[in-house]
Amino acid sequence: MMFEYALVLSSYLFSMGIYGLITSRNMVRALMCLELILNAVNMNLVTFSDLFDSRQLKGDIFSIFVIAIAAAEAAIGPAIVSSIHRNRKSTRINQSNLLKK
Repeated sequence: MMFEYALVLSSYLFSMGIYGLITSRNMVRALMCLELILNAVNMNLVTFSDLFDSRQLKGDIFSIFVIAIAAAEAAIGPAIVSSIHRNRKSTRINQSNLLKK
């Protein structure tokens, strides 16, 4: 019973993140949607790890690695966005053409 609820919640989070990533024009919002996608993946990893192999913690350990990657993205992403904002005076994705100069 809880398996279905976790899958529905993670698919809802994943679809919200994909929709926000596709439609957002702001870099900060895109980073937040990327965090939603990573959290949905973590929920799936933990749920399937508990369902199929509850003795070995392979999904749980892999989700810890994904959390570490998400933490690095949460630390580096806003620094890159603030650097782009300082140079370009905008955080819109379609206005930040960094290769053109």
